[in-house]
Amino acid sequence: MPLRYGLLVLLLLLSGPVRALAQSGSLDQSPTAIVNRYVTLDKKGARMDAMSFETLAPYIDWREEPVWGRVVVIGDVTVPEDYRQWEVVNKLEVVIPVAFRVLGAVYLETAAFVPEVMTEEVRFRVKDVRGKWRIVEPVIPPHVGLKRMIDLARDAELKETDAEKRGLLAALGATLRKVTP
Repeated sequence: MPLRYGLLVLLLLLSGPVRALAQSGSLDQSPTAIVNRYVTLDKKGARMDAMSFETLAPYIDWREEPVWGRVVVIGDVTVPEDYRQWEVVNKLEVVIPVAFRVLGAVYLETAAFVPEVMTEEVRFRVKDVRGKWRIVEPVIPPHVGLKRMIDLARDAELKETDAEKRGLLAALGATLRKVTP
């Protein structure tokens, strides 16, 4: 019995640090890991429904997603790895400038796409929250990739029972398919 107990304690000690390093948001990781994961999930549409919003919980320090009237459609996003491009507030807080290549916006009320090609810089404040890196601000509208937005419009069209709304969603999908990424 003592040998089994000793092996169990040894296994727990050996697996402890590995588990800690694998945890999302560990202070041993670069804060860009959190920002990269967040913007990647956002680009894939994770903030577009309540169920998938939970996948973002390990990266953010807010509990609810506001109701958005528009979705920013993006072509790409760049998160700088070089700390010299960040604003270092202190050892446990940084501001990381993220560049989004914006293609336009979808307005949800009217199911309309308004093109507006530009580069948008969002400054994500990342800090130590209860021993882990978390994005604390800003809370921005969803920034969804063009391909995913086309899929979301198509899915909404297929689920819509009202013929008029289905027509608007079909037109939105057709417009989005013409956008050059």
